[in-house]
Amino acid sequence: MPYSTRELLARLLMCEAGGEGDTGMRAVSSIVTNRTNVPYGEFFRVSRGGDMRAIIMQARQFTCTEETVGGAYNAQNIYNMDPQEIHYQIADWAIANNTLGAVANSLFYFNPFSPTCVEYFPPGGVGRYLTRVGQHCFYIPTEKYATT
Repeated sequence: MPYSTRELLARLLMCEAGGEGDTGMRAVSSIVTNRTNVPYGEFFRVSRGGDMRAIIMQARQFTCTEETVGGAYNAQNIYNMDPQEIHYQIADWAIANNTLGAVANSLFYFNPFSPTCVEYFPPGGVGRYLTRVGQHCFYIPTEKYATT
């Protein structure tokens, strides 16, 4: 039986930001919510007007949804996660359309594994640096995103 949207999001949060505390997980869940609600561009087409599950499972967006990375098995994937109550609480919060104000309308994030964040992410200039929450850098859409 396929996972519900709630279950997928709880597993994604545990996998992508489980070590970042409540604020970090809320920041990451905000990206999913923002992508679900953005009224233009790539994520609007992917979400088909609001399908959070489609956003979570979009290919090559979240490393944790990939069972293989670079040709090797990715043990850190949503299928190997065992979410706890906090992950479900934050998933419910995001599904209720809540977002963390600190990340505003960010559509992108990543962990640079360094103390600094690049100005634009992903490559191509569709996201501009806004803030850092824990180990993750967050990026708001540029005008260029609208053409994606």
